[in-house]
Amino acid sequence: MDKQQEFALRTVEERDVRFIRLWFTDVLGTLKSVAIAPAELEAAFEEGLGFDGSAIEGMTRVSEDDMIVQPDPSTFQILPWRGGPQGTARMFCDVLTPEGEPSLGDPRHVLKRALAKAKDKGFTFYVHPEIEFYLFENQDDWSQVPKPIDDGGYFDHVPRSPGMDFRRATVNLLEQMGISVEYSHHEAGPGQNEIDLRYADALTTADNIMTFRTVVKEISLERGIHASFMPKPLADKPGSGMHTHLSLFEGDANAFYEAGQEFNMSLTARQFAAGILHHAAEITAVCCQYVNSYKRLWGGNEAPSYICWGHNNRSALLRIPQYKPGKGNSARMEFRALDPVANPYLAYSLLLAAGLDGIDKQMALDEPTSDDVWELTDPERQAMGIQPLPSSLDEALKIMERSDFVAEVLGEHAFEYFLRNKRQEWAEYNSQVTPYELSKYLRRL
Repeated sequence: MDKQQEFALRTVEERDVRFIRLWFTDVLGTLKSVAIAPAELEAAFEEGLGFDGSAIEGMTRVSEDDMIVQPDPSTFQILPWRGGPQGTARMFCDVLTPEGEPSLGDPRHVLKRALAKAKDKGFTFYVHPEIEFYLFENQDDWSQVPKPIDDGGYFDHVPRSPGMDFRRATVNLLEQMGISVEYSHHEAGPGQNEIDLRYADALTTADNIMTFRTVVKEISLERGIHASFMPKPLADKPGSGMHTHLSLFEGDANAFYEAGQEFNMSLTARQFAAGILHHAAEITAVCCQYVNSYKRLWGGNEAPSYICWGHNNRSALLRIPQYKPGKGNSARMEFRALDPVANPYLAYSLLLAAGLDGIDKQMALDEPTSDDVWELTDPERQAMGIQPLPSSLDEALKIMERSDFVAEVLGEHAFEYFLRNKRQEWAEYNSQVTPYELSKYLRRL
């Protein structure tokens, strides 16, 4: 038994933990959970816990239903909102076959596989997400336009605001679980908030994002309000994204930094950025996986709609932040298309693989865009070689299904399941008669 397992077992005994929740996600990024008693924990470390994998979205085929969850002791944490005399802890799990092989439908394994390829090239992949969400008043009919809990705007200080208290409570719980927070503030929309997690390796960050979403939902339930990560809940207000800063390290050195080069970008950084831009359209369906996601991408308010990069240009898909003198190790690039409801394991796998493909193939990076891309005309964008991102889930899926690159990164099983599930979502959406159509056409046609 290793030291991390021993620590978890000892903590369970010393803290009188009565329930241990084993967490994992399906292919779409929905959190799954099963609770075990302390007496079962040692066996779970040694043998895992069996479950019916065919009941989990995209995990396996019905003919191969037996699966095992194996807890990762490095992720052991007490759940601070489950305090009292019967404490609860959680651990993330890897999903295995009965033979001990990784499940082809386990998103965490997809990311581990991508990180292993980066490690073979001498790289460690770090990410830093900025997670946006809305807080609404509870309502009985969620088909109606939701009401935000405040009328604040970007960076507004709203005294005694429920949002301010909410952010403080969220940060406190995250810190208690060992998840470091860099910033928290009111965002541009009414009732909209942002909390930025401190950078960490991509696997840790993906686990932290899943924990973050759970913490936010728990606090909102406790306070009688509704927290939503929906990309575009209000038609005339900003959508919610998860802008993510990316960096590669070689040992202790930031591989993206080279003093004296344009924007202090190394050749590695330029090739990595070129790879992401090259594959951007192919990976959009995973980064923006819901019908509503494209209302955000094409709804203005600084959402990226076109495939381009720029230095400190917030209209670009890929932004190179301003360099701070003496801060070479903070060199990074910001990918701005990610949804806060994307599966972080799959999305980070694709972003890393796309960047590494750019390095492997020595892709050249086009000239940066300094213009406000939204203000350019279509002919101007075409003349500059700037292509649009997919404008709908349907278009994104059609591009993804032709991509050998995405199929290889995700693996054929996860790739095919994701496409099948999302095609069904598009068909359901496409068959609806919307309130817009009724109000626009019913009386006059």
